[in-house]
Amino acid sequence: MATIGQSLSARVVVQQCLGTRLQVKPPTEQEPAEWVEIQKGIVIYVCFFNGADEAVIPKMVNSILNVKLSEMENGQRVSVLELPGDILIIPQATLGGKVKGRRMQYHSNIGKEEGMALYSKFVDLCERELATKVQCTEAGVQVKHGTYGNRQVLQLNTNGPYTHLVEF
Repeated sequence: MATIGQSLSARVVVQQCLGTRLQVKPPTEQEPAEWVEIQKGIVIYVCFFNGADEAVIPKMVNSILNVKLSEMENGQRVSVLELPGDILIIPQATLGGKVKGRRMQYHSNIGKEEGMALYSKFVDLCERELATKVQCTEAGVQVKHGTYGNRQVLQLNTNGPYTHLVEF
């Protein structure tokens, strides 16, 4: 994780959820909207900053998937891997914004092509990590994700605003 004085590579918000739907493609005259959906697990919002490279991805995935943020029925905190729970990953460029006067500026965000490449690597590594965990494969745990660079509609059901900001 990033320390004071060190430049940030990425910012992530992790939110516990009971179920979530994300519209990844809006409806057209010919086709209905496309949605991805998960059950109990976590939603991960991801933003990459200028200067980020793929070296940060393993650290991000390891930290997020193993931190004890999910709640069991008995109130005990466990990782999403121990739950086991589904994961929804959403690209969220607005996490890189800074207030300047009465406007938000996003000058420190990574370029679209580089951000898309890092986002894809992040999703791939999350999928690979879950695939190696017997408990997750037996439970049918899923990794779903949004589409980079598009506006998306989110429907989130949570049992409390249990949300964490993590910087790398």
